Amino acid sequence: MEVPIAPTQTQNEEDGQRLAGDTKEEGWCNWWTRSSFEMLRTLEKRILSYIKTPYRGRFVDVGACVGEADKIWTIALNTESPNVPLVLLHGLGAGVALWVLNLDELARDRPVYAIDILGFGRSSRPNFASDALVVEKQLVKSIEDWRQEVNLKKMVLLGHSMGGFLAASYALSYPERLCHLILADPWGFPEKPKDFDSTVKIRFWAKPIIALSKMLNPLWVIRMAGPYGASLVDRFRADIVQKFSPLISEGTYISGYIHQCNAQNPTGEAAFHAMMKDFGWAKNPMIKRIVDLKPTVPITMIYGAQSWVMRTGPIDTLKLMRPDSYVKVQLIENAGHHIYADDAPTFNRLVNEACQATEKQHNEQSKQ
Repeated sequence: MEVPIAPTQTQNEEDGQRLAGDTKEEGWCNWWTRSSFEMLRTLEKRILSYIKTPYRGRFVDVGACVGEADKIWTIALNTESPNVPLVLLHGLGAGVALWVLNLDELARDRPVYAIDILGFGRSSRPNFASDALVVEKQLVKSIEDWRQEVNLKKMVLLGHSMGGFLAASYALSYPERLCHLILADPWGFPEKPKDFDSTVKIRFWAKPIIALSKMLNPLWVIRMAGPYGASLVDRFRADIVQKFSPLISEGTYISGYIHQCNAQNPTGEAAFHAMMKDFGWAKNPMIKRIVDLKPTVPITMIYGAQSWVMRTGPIDTLKLMRPDSYVKVQLIENAGHHIYADDAPTFNRLVNEACQATEKQHNEQSKQ
């Protein structure tokens, strides 16, 4: 059953375009995976039809950022609000629609912008460099070019997982643009323990799979499964689909959306693969660098108590490293890595509290 698009939710004429910046025709790979730009667009709209706040979507042209004519798909809510805007960066394999449980609450008192990171979702999918630091700089530059085009002078930047890693890297390069940095179960912060491989027992049958995954893009199995990719998501990641069930009764929308996001040309995945070290860690751990962040930038870190990220390293290291700066570490009980969906009410409350504190400080500084 198709869910109608809410009449208050409008998108501009660019919404009807093909995947931004990708001029290649859909070919054999799209036929095999049953993927299409149009289906990705349709599933996104079906999911976002569940939010009550009017939104607008458009492709923001960032020019020759990585490719020849890159565009970043963006949805914006409550842009008339004078408060500091909140910008959302998703994690690996995700897209703007997976913020569906958060958008209404987060946009209640402020502008909210959610983007498909370059190489993911409906944004352009250019070929990134293969060097980890170069890739990271390319992605950070695309976010800054996007900010300039949208004309945001200051913002609260929130990143989940891989998005948290990129948000932290952006903060290092452009601290003057941030009123607050919110890291939601961020990937890529701690160093990989030297004794990890020798102390963690891996089952015999899993070793060749892990070895293969080190050589291939993380979500290769979805594309290899071809027409069964969506069913694969349904079967093996039913937990993710279930997280959205309180709002979205039609579970195939979520699994279909995740499949369509990751059955396309995986250039964003390749960028992540270049930055990762055995998936759970980064080649250039953020914890070594974030200590150099300008001390006036406040940081809120939100973790899921049941998240696998908790096992990659201690979560209070950054707070100990920045004793003279604002660093608040929050823990959501009974939440895993996908904290924005595992306990959306608590996540939304913690993010809103961080934004409200920022707005109070921002308003006081404006009066001086």
